[in-house]
Amino acid sequence: MKKILVTGGAGFLGSHLCDRLVKEGHHVLCVDNYFTGSKKNIEHLLDCKNFEVIRQDICLPLYVEVDEIYNLACPASPYYYQWDPIQTMKTSVIGSYNLLGLAKRTGAKILQASTSEVYGDPHVHPQPEAYWGNVNPIGIRSCYDEGKRAAETLFMDYYRVHEVTAKIVRIFNTYGPRMAENDGRVVSNFIVQALKGQDITIYGNGMQTRSFCYVDDLLDAMQAMMNHSDDMYIGPVNIGNPGEFTMWELAHKIIELTDSKSKILQMPLPQDDPKQRRPDITEAKSMLNWEPKIDLENGLIKTIDYFRNIV
Repeated sequence: MKKILVTGGAGFLGSHLCDRLVKEGHHVLCVDNYFTGSKKNIEHLLDCKNFEVIRQDICLPLYVEVDEIYNLACPASPYYYQWDPIQTMKTSVIGSYNLLGLAKRTGAKILQASTSEVYGDPHVHPQPEAYWGNVNPIGIRSCYDEGKRAAETLFMDYYRVHEVTAKIVRIFNTYGPRMAENDGRVVSNFIVQALKGQDITIYGNGMQTRSFCYVDDLLDAMQAMMNHSDDMYIGPVNIGNPGEFTMWELAHKIIELTDSKSKILQMPLPQDDPKQRRPDITEAKSMLNWEPKIDLENGLIKTIDYFRNIV
C-alpha cells in the first residue's frame, strides 16, 4: 500500500484516478478546492477507510506525508480558465512549486498532468514531444498554455537540481463520464446540446481537428508512466488517441448516436483556437508499452449514457 496524493481529485480525471487507486488498495488523499471539481464525483468513496479528502487550493502549501503525487489540479476548459486567468496561472506555477517542494521533502515520486496546449496552434503535425510549439504568450488562452509550459520547466529543473523523481505527461483531449455538463469542452457541449435538441455550436468552418482519448485509456497511460521501472525517465510523453476528427465529423457522429434532431450552427472562431491537434504517440508505445484501446464511437456511447442520466 502506498500513500498517494491526487490534487484535483474531485475533478473529471482526478475522481476516476482516485477510484482506481482506492480499488488497488492504496491510501488516497484527495485535495481539491472545488473550483471545477465536484463533491458528487467522489461521494461514493467517502466511506472507504483508505480514502480522505482535504478542501484546499494547491497555491497554499500542503503539509502531508506521501509516497506519490499526481498533480491534476488546474481548470482545463477554456470557459473556466479564462474566467479567472490569474488564478489559473497561479495554480500551474505556484501550485507546482508547492508540490515539487513537498516531493523534495518527502522523497515522493510526482507526476505532472501537462497538456497538448503546450504545442499551441502547431506548425508540425502530428505533434511529437520534440516540437517546441507555437504559443501566443499574451492571448486569452495564455494563462493555461503558458502556465502549463512553465510548470513543465519547474518539473525539469527540480529533477535536474534537486533530483526529484518527476514525470511529465502531455494530455490530449480526453472525454468520458463525469465531465461537467457546462464545462465548455467540445464533447460535453455537443452531447448536451444534442440530448436537449438544441443547435450544436461549431466555431469557425468546422474543419479544425482534434483527437479524443477515452478516460480509461488515459489513466492506463498515466499509471504506466508513474510506475515506469526507470525512475530517471521523466518524459515528457504524449498521451492521446491519434484518431483525428473534424468538428463536423464529431457533431454528426453525436447526432447519430443520440438520435437527435439538432441542427448545426456556425459561430466565429475564438482567438488562438488551434486549427489541428493530433498526438504522435511513438514515445508512449515505446517507453510505456501503451496505446489506446477504445475507439471514438464506443467511448461516445459510454459518455452519452452518462449524460442521459443528468441532462
